[in-house]
Amino acid sequence: MTGLAIAASGLHKSYGDKTVLNGIDLAVPTGTVFALLGPNGAGKTTAVKILSTLIRPDAGQVTVGGHDLATAPQQVRAAIGVTGQFSAVDGLITGTENMLLMADLHHLPKAEGRRVAAELLARFDLTDAADKPASTYSGGMKRRLDIAMTLVGSPRIIFLDEPTTGLDPRSRHGMWQVIRELVADGTTVLLTTQYLEEADELADRIAVLHGGAIAAEGTAEELKRLVPGGHVRLRFTDPAAHRAAAAALTEAARDDEALTLDVPSDGSQRALRSVLDRLDAAGAEADELTVHTPDLDDVFFALTGAPAVPGAPAVPHQTAAASTAAASTASAEENAR
Repeated sequence: MTGLAIAASGLHKSYGDKTVLNGIDLAVPTGTVFALLGPNGAGKTTAVKILSTLIRPDAGQVTVGGHDLATAPQQVRAAIGVTGQFSAVDGLITGTENMLLMADLHHLPKAEGRRVAAELLARFDLTDAADKPASTYSGGMKRRLDIAMTLVGSPRIIFLDEPTTGLDPRSRHGMWQVIRELVADGTTVLLTTQYLEEADELADRIAVLHGGAIAAEGTAEELKRLVPGGHVRLRFTDPAAHRAAAAALTEAARDDEALTLDVPSDGSQRALRSVLDRLDAAGAEADELTVHTPDLDDVFFALTGAPAVPGAPAVPHQTAAASTAAASTASAEENAR
């Protein structure tokens, strides 16, 4: 399958007088990781529930795996797997029994179900614990079993709703490797997360969801260029070279004690080449050059008006639409929460 694994336009969902999703559009290419990033209450889980046929939108059109969500929900369900925020693992039975239960739900013949269960338990490094009650598993093991259970039906598209919440750093990194392996095998993953590092590490594209709307979308690098603060730092050991460079780069912030210049920059190759060309023209050579760009934490704060801390309340903010052009600047629209 090529093209888009998930396409949504104009998704709306309200509960009473509370608007949870306010006309969001999504386009998720096949075989990629797409991250929905946002604070609690941003609408991430509601979006996943709609896309996975668990609830109906009030308005909007959706296709998942090439099937229309409204007219072919069964075909959509056959193409997807869902791992929710809370584990679906039954702690009273063993890992193998959890897997065989999923195989029965998918109507697999018993022999095939046992084969698939054994293969997936081995793939997720759970063979040694397979015959132990799942209640004895660590948080990371339960999460791996949860995803293994999701894969019993060989879904082409997987929704992972905050899959690493509550995991320790080692377990979180292990889960990232699992996700990378799924995508390497051609699976499409839509991931919701509050962890900026997670989105930065895994996602091919990121949409920042806030107040029920997409505040910005793009690659991690494109999003980082939406906020000010990027610069190229030039460090010199020769005061004369420092002075010559400062005369050529008049917009730079100058530190005569440290012999540094900070030149505002979006971090692009074109901007860096311009700085180097101007240095060459001035006959000045920097001893050290480093590029500093805002991180996703800066992006999150700029777009949502709140730091990226799980559970932090959202406040009124300016929304920006990220362009796929690397150095684009977003137009702003007041979006009161």
